[in-house]
Amino acid sequence: MSSSDDDMPLVKNGTNGVKSPDRVADTDTAMKDVQNVDPGVSIAMGPVDEKPELNGNVNGKRKSRGSLPKSGYKDASSSEDDEVPLNKRRRTSQQAKKVKKESDAEDSDVPLTARKPPKASAAQIGDSSDSDTPLTAKLVKEKKGIEKAAEKEAQKIRKKEKAATKRKPKAESESEDDAPLAKTKKPPVKKRATNGTKKEESDSDVPIKAKAKAQPKKTKAKATPAPKGKAKPKKEEATEQDVEAEDEEEEYRWWEDPSKGDGTIKWTTLEHNGVVFPPEYEPLPKDVKLVYDGIPVTLQKDAEEVATFYGSMLNSTVNVENPTFNKNFFQDFLTILDKTGHGKDAKGNVVKIKKFEKCDFVPIFNHFEAERARKKALSAAEKKAIKAEKEKVEAPYMYCMWDGRKQKVGNFRVEPPGLFRGRGEHPKTGRVKKRVMPEQITINIGKEAKIPEPPVGHQWKQVKHDQTGTWLAMWQENINSAFKYVMLAANSDIKGQSDYKKFEKARDLKKYIDRIRQDYKRDLRSEKMADRQRATAIYLIDELALRAGNEKGDDEADTVGCCSLKCQHLTLKPPNTVVFDFLGKDSIRYYDEVQVDPQVFKNLKIFKKAPKGPGDDIFDRLTTSALNKHLSSYMPGLTAKVFRTYNASWTMARLLKKMEQRDTIHEMIKAYNDANREVAILCNHKRTVPPSHASSVEKMSEKINGLRYQVWRTKMMMIDIDPKIKKKKGAEFFERPEDLTSEWVKKHQEALVAEQREKIRKKFEKENEKLLAEGEKEMKPKELEERYQVADDLAAKYAKENKTGKVEAEGKSPTVEKLEDSIDKLNQRIETMRVQLEDKEGNKEVALGTSKINYIDPRLTVVFCKKFNVPIERLFSKTLRDKFEWAIKSVDEGWEF
Repeated sequence: MSSSDDDMPLVKNGTNGVKSPDRVADTDTAMKDVQNVDPGVSIAMGPVDEKPELNGNVNGKRKSRGSLPKSGYKDASSSEDDEVPLNKRRRTSQQAKKVKKESDAEDSDVPLTARKPPKASAAQIGDSSDSDTPLTAKLVKEKKGIEKAAEKEAQKIRKKEKAATKRKPKAESESEDDAPLAKTKKPPVKKRATNGTKKEESDSDVPIKAKAKAQPKKTKAKATPAPKGKAKPKKEEATEQDVEAEDEEEEYRWWEDPSKGDGTIKWTTLEHNGVVFPPEYEPLPKDVKLVYDGIPVTLQKDAEEVATFYGSMLNSTVNVENPTFNKNFFQDFLTILDKTGHGKDAKGNVVKIKKFEKCDFVPIFNHFEAERARKKALSAAEKKAIKAEKEKVEAPYMYCMWDGRKQKVGNFRVEPPGLFRGRGEHPKTGRVKKRVMPEQITINIGKEAKIPEPPVGHQWKQVKHDQTGTWLAMWQENINSAFKYVMLAANSDIKGQSDYKKFEKARDLKKYIDRIRQDYKRDLRSEKMADRQRATAIYLIDELALRAGNEKGDDEADTVGCCSLKCQHLTLKPPNTVVFDFLGKDSIRYYDEVQVDPQVFKNLKIFKKAPKGPGDDIFDRLTTSALNKHLSSYMPGLTAKVFRTYNASWTMARLLKKMEQRDTIHEMIKAYNDANREVAILCNHKRTVPPSHASSVEKMSEKINGLRYQVWRTKMMMIDIDPKIKKKKGAEFFERPEDLTSEWVKKHQEALVAEQREKIRKKFEKENEKLLAEGEKEMKPKELEERYQVADDLAAKYAKENKTGKVEAEGKSPTVEKLEDSIDKLNQRIETMRVQLEDKEGNKEVALGTSKINYIDPRLTVVFCKKFNVPIERLFSKTLRDKFEWAIKSVDEGWEF
């Protein structure tokens, strides 16, 4: 059979004896034996013992169907219907009734996201604190209820809107309520042709690549690159400028202003002072040089700067031990060396640098380590003076005037040159990020405003007055040719409106989600390959939270999403398990083994069928733009990425609704984090276990044991005060916990003494700094030795306790009642820390921040805090409180997503 089969309808009509792809795709576990299996809860990027075998041809070459060996998958049915097309089979056959019954059940009664959990250890996903049931097992039941609730909610909203429409005048109702809903009406079902002939006007079954060859290429307008996400800023104290801005401006509650919509003009007047450039490079001291093949070499200034990029980060083993990082760095380093004449030895002879292995960057690293130590050793007063000087220089750039209102600017500093690190397995890691010059920067500012002065001797690339843009400056970096933008700060009106619109769009999706799911479930069995591929893609996006994915250029990272999946990225395990293995966003490996709907499994098998090879597209008749165009027919502005926000927020809303009041704030925070963790797992927001996790858990456990030891000491003090109390309470009450052995006690006591000495030393140094700042003489080292006596006394006290087995009562006028109160407080602290430890352990492989910041509507977190009297500061940092100020001030505890 020739490759022209690709252009035929998915199910052939007539009596030509050709099997339907559904029949061919059936496995030897017949459909009559396949139960409605709940798709599994995704465990993305879990541990992989062996790399799964890839389906398809290893060499990637297409073969003719005739030359291929017979499939190892047996036809699901042995009935005489095998050779008859689907639409010609006897409707009265028991098999047909069985299949129809099962498909109806799949399309209606089984919630889309209810899935059976794959085999995974408790360590992978964390167990629930209140039972031995793994979290994923609970998610299956909870998701069923959540998705059923979503369906009912959508129907309820439409019913309410329909009733409201009837009460409005006709013209008004048509222009408002009916407009979006009209788009959700299904087009009339066309009768299928029975002669096996494909309609000429439809090319939906032609692969995208084939269409591109057949049709002349259209020139596409270059899309404006999206601004890159900013790194999370460090926590900073409010500056004087912050306070001034708050004092000067009356609070502007833009979320209550209906006039601020999606208009194209974003501002009328705009004034700002441009950007801050990084300082010029300061050459190394003459005695610090790169050593090549044992010879210290002097480099030209630009080459030396690049050498310092690498030399200063030798302690970053994750980078300098990465072969790709080293290879890319040295390639760029050689390019600069070739331009600048390489290096020279002490006599002025040229030293040609050719091999990376002969380069010794340790002298450069030692220089930078000494500089870091010097800065760290500066007194508090000196550090404060340096910070004040920096803020003074940057003050004019921190704010702009946007339509007459003072707004804080976000990233007004131009990124300094260095080495690109990237995330995950980025192919360009180690490349040199060049210094950005004023000639590369475009300024966006109001026509009447004063244009910022570029550095002396330089000029701007261009000055624009683009009122539709929300950026103040932009330039193109050299690594990925991406555009960098200077934008307003996260807590500005404009950035807040962007977040607000994103979450409102996700709220709108709940009106249509049931219809979308019904339609794509139906289209999973469509006769048109293009429709079937589209339905399968939407299923994966909605069900497994896959990103849509876009086409990548040859020089970009080989990352993929749903629409750009290749055959090599999927392994099929009958009856309905799919293994995903590919590089996802930011070049982070995505590994997921999950059970899917049986029809989805059959579809993927059809899409992977030979002559396709490992490098061929799974969805060869689908593009991201075509998928989003289809979705927008249900709801204006609906795209694939809205599903992630909707699913996260809707799930969180349902979980919070069921939440009950707990005894302490710590328990409430844990309950919130448990719900957040469920959302993160459902959205595949996984992470690798941080390297510091084990030591962090160990420290926490040690603190808990320290408190338990203190409880035991306090009990022993009660005996010191009243020896008879041992008989009253029983000897068991006063026994030391078995795991707190004598050896452990001695080590713990030594640690307490060392901690005491460190506190004394730090206090001594701080007092000396204060004396020097006030112009007085500092204390002598003898004073410090005298202060250490407190720690020495503590050590002697512990030694005596270990020898006698008795603990003397401490404190002012100690009584048994006071000591019992102390024990109660210590036990409360222990319980709080145990809750925190359990929470930390459960979250070690789950990225809670991604869900909380980007996908869960922040108003849900605000509702939680107000409903259960939890301080918002416990869940949102200062940066997030600024970013989501609109959410904090706009809702009360009765608000619903």
